[in-house]
Amino acid sequence: MNGTPSYVLGVDGGNTKTDYYLYDLDGRRLGSLRTGTCSHEQFKDGYAGAKRALAEQAGELLGRHGLEPGDLAAAAFGLAGADIPSQKRELDRVIRELGYGRFEMDNDSFLGIKAGSPSGAGVCSINGTGACTGGIDPSGRRLQVGGVGSELSGDESGGAYLARRAVRLAYDELYRVGAPTALTAPALRLLGAVGPEELLERALEAMLSRSLPATELATLLLEAAAAGDGPALAAVRHSARQMAMSTAGCVRGLDFESGPVDVVLAGSVWVKAAPPILRELYMETARELLPQTELRFRLLEEPPAAGAVLWALELAHGRPASEALRARVLAGMRT
Repeated sequence: MNGTPSYVLGVDGGNTKTDYYLYDLDGRRLGSLRTGTCSHEQFKDGYAGAKRALAEQAGELLGRHGLEPGDLAAAAFGLAGADIPSQKRELDRVIRELGYGRFEMDNDSFLGIKAGSPSGAGVCSINGTGACTGGIDPSGRRLQVGGVGSELSGDESGGAYLARRAVRLAYDELYRVGAPTALTAPALRLLGAVGPEELLERALEAMLSRSLPATELATLLLEAAAAGDGPALAAVRHSARQMAMSTAGCVRGLDFESGPVDVVLAGSVWVKAAPPILRELYMETARELLPQTELRFRLLEEPPAAGAVLWALELAHGRPASEALRARVLAGMRT
């Protein structure tokens, strides 16, 4: 396609699905595609698999409009599995080799900031199946905290982690002289364990087959904590503090000067989980850790892919999206 590039591509690439959105420079949506994962961590051939998926998937959407990657004014990619520098270098290489010119690529946690913060700067705390924290300061500098596993980097929340904690508290009571907890009987039932002796076996089988009822177990933990169950409340307080520490570390590691910091909360545990005891404890702890900083917490209501589009438009225009442009992009996501 000849002429001045007039389109941007925003990509939200998760571990299970990928959303592609094509917009023009005025913030009007031209098309979109939801398809399978493009994460290198989900393919046996790693980055080669990611390159193949990105080529096929983005190519399908761009091809509908007679476009190729080089025809775009800009593109932004938020990708699961872009956690450490070596991974980011490899994914940058993949995207360049696919023919994209002006683009930004980073962990998908950064999309929440662009989507949920009106200024395009702030911190995004992701608490969904897993956990990760990312920050962008007003100068554009980025910092990621965590995202590689609970034991290594303090990502001690997320539905999968909370589910395992629920099982662990039941196991502690039954076999490790742990304090009695209201979690034990319902955890046994959820796992289909006939008796205590089957708890660990059923839990391990479910984890290996990826059939652990994580949402239900995590909800049990939160409900027990909200009801005052001692072990459950201690576990939830621990997770809240770990997530707050990552948020505080991200704020301190960047330069937000003296202004308030938007903290965008994304992921099913933050946005949908009930009761909201974990979220409330997290916000309370984050404020305690940053007593001199005004934190403005925002639940992410916009799709993260909106952040990718806004980021691409920011690249194309050389400045943050105006309020009017932002409104058009978000309206386009709802059509």
